[in-house]
Amino acid sequence: MPELPEVETTVRGLRPVLERQRITLVQTRRGDLRRPFPDDLGQRLTGATVTGLSRRAKYGLIETDRGDTMIFHLGMSGRWRVDPSELLPHDHLILETATQRLALNDPRRFGSVDLLPTESLADFPAFKALGPEPLGPELTVPYLHAKLAGRIASIKLMLLDQRLVAGLGNIYVCEALFAARISPKRAAGTVSRAKLARLVPAIREVLLAAIDAGGSSLRDYARPDGELGYFSKQFAVYGREGEPCSCGGTVERYAEGGRSTFWCPKCQK
Repeated sequence: MPELPEVETTVRGLRPVLERQRITLVQTRRGDLRRPFPDDLGQRLTGATVTGLSRRAKYGLIETDRGDTMIFHLGMSGRWRVDPSELLPHDHLILETATQRLALNDPRRFGSVDLLPTESLADFPAFKALGPEPLGPELTVPYLHAKLAGRIASIKLMLLDQRLVAGLGNIYVCEALFAARISPKRAAGTVSRAKLARLVPAIREVLLAAIDAGGSSLRDYARPDGELGYFSKQFAVYGREGEPCSCGGTVERYAEGGRSTFWCPKCQK
């Protein structure tokens, strides 16, 4: 599933293509993805000028001069294609400007597209309960320490809770916990302030490194320009079960909450 770095990379790739451009055509080639496209999507976007692109958690935001924002989620396999030479069967939404065409491609159709008045974004159900952005100033050691106090769930599962931190996914939580030398099995409430002081910058460093590398291409993900993300070549533990750790231990895997966790028992305590 595309995670925060992949969505951030997508938004950055779309910005020079769409920002300050007038949308001349909106075409939905099927009625729905995970849920139906907004009935008035074409009416409200056609003729509008894109005034900004941004991200909230794992959602991309395309803002227009009509006071609307289109919210897209890439689901399991979604990606935007810029100036495709031909349309593919899974190109479900087409946007055109005077100079370029964009296609939202989603083979599994777990993605979504919504359109809201920009002033009402805070009321979007998926945004209401979100925690702070991991790359923003609100993610601090005191914040995490207070939120994790008394929690017996594992630190791994807690970091995946979008109400605690918005946008963190399985890959980058595994990598951040490794970088901070914290066991993913440790009860969240027992993670000391000293360990959290390593974890907060580790989260940021892992995410920023992934963004710089264009994200991680697993299965279907690619950037809007068609290039693959290369952070997967930098994985310290994710997907490396049975391989040697840099500390001399061996990377192991276990399943929790329906996801695979990769870690090194020797150096993560």
